[in-house]
Amino acid sequence: MFVGQSKTNQIVDRLEATAKARQATLARFRARPAADDPVILARQAARQAVVQARDVRATEREVARLAAEADCASAAFAAKERAKAEIARQIAQKAARQTDLAAEQKAARDARFAARKARARR
Repeated sequence: MFVGQSKTNQIVDRLEATAKARQATLARFRARPAADDPVILARQAARQAVVQARDVRATEREVARLAAEADCASAAFAAKERAKAEIARQIAQKAARQTDLAAEQKAARDARFAARKARARR
């Protein structure tokens, strides 16, 4: 056997292996079921059902998130309103105290004035 002949056999073997691989790939491709095969259609329907269920769950999560945000916003608004009402109540109490204090001071001043006048008349 010549050196050139062994190289030729290696090349021929590689070419044959490549041709067999191509034939096997082509056979696998031809063995695939057609697009209108009931098994393929059933798989596609199952995939679509999964996708639709996923979309429904995502929509439900979004609705729940928006509802939670609305609840938080309404709670924050209610808290602000309560705080405003408390501040208004405190301001009203302070105004009432100041009015009462002013009335007491005026009464005390009037009493002192009346006492001074009474002393002056004697």
